[in-house]
Amino acid sequence: MNKNRTQVVILTRVYRIEGEIDLLPGSRLTDFMNGANSFVVVTEAKVTDHTGKDILTGDFINVHVRNIEIILPASSAA
Repeated sequence: MNKNRTQVVILTRVYRIEGEIDLLPGSRLTDFMNGANSFVVVTEAKVTDHTGKDILTGDFINVHVRNIEIILPASSAA
């Protein structure tokens, strides 16, 4: 299955997560989230708090879907 790496920004109540998710070609981020189970896999992840303080980086992290308040393509983030 061919997948496209998509840079995203995920905001939770406590954290800002920047990294990549795997989208199928032609699919939308909304479709991805609607099809997500309990966790979203984020690769090349950087986690900060909302003040910008570095918390951790990782090649791979799981983010529980219930904790995601906002997710958007990194190209749309300010």
